[in-house]
Amino acid sequence: MKPEETARRIGLARALSKLGYCSRSQAAGLIRAGRVRLNGSVRHDPETPVCLQRDRIGVDGQAISRKERIYLMVNKLRGVVTTASDEKGRDTVYSLLNETSPAEEGEGRSQGALRWVAPVGRLDKASEGLLLLTNDSEWGGRIAAPETRLEKI
Repeated sequence: MKPEETARRIGLARALSKLGYCSRSQAAGLIRAGRVRLNGSVRHDPETPVCLQRDRIGVDGQAISRKERIYLMVNKLRGVVTTASDEKGRDTVYSLLNETSPAEEGEGRSQGALRWVAPVGRLDKASEGLLLLTNDSEWGGRIAAPETRLEKI
């Protein structure tokens, strides 16, 4: 992350996502449940302003810092859905990564040492092929943005 990007203030849930801890929606749940501290104080508002360069964030008493960036290529099979969980019980892309490390309740998606990664874009259930996953939300956003005009074949 560039210094000028970390100096600006962003919402607490977004900050946890940018640090690679969990998705923004998972972070919002942790914050509302009172499990997140900002500079030592419990916060309940996911939009609480944060400066990643200066502020200290903790979840369940553990300090959160930027996780090692992870970039994965997965061959998504036909019939597998591109989502973290499926209400219909179908296989998800996460089942292709590691079936031995289920997500811990209330935490970021846990795939062993992978912690939390998110798909870059989506492939529908009937599609198969390369799917990128990462915990680097800024990189994923740049890759998926239409203005990059990356060829997707």
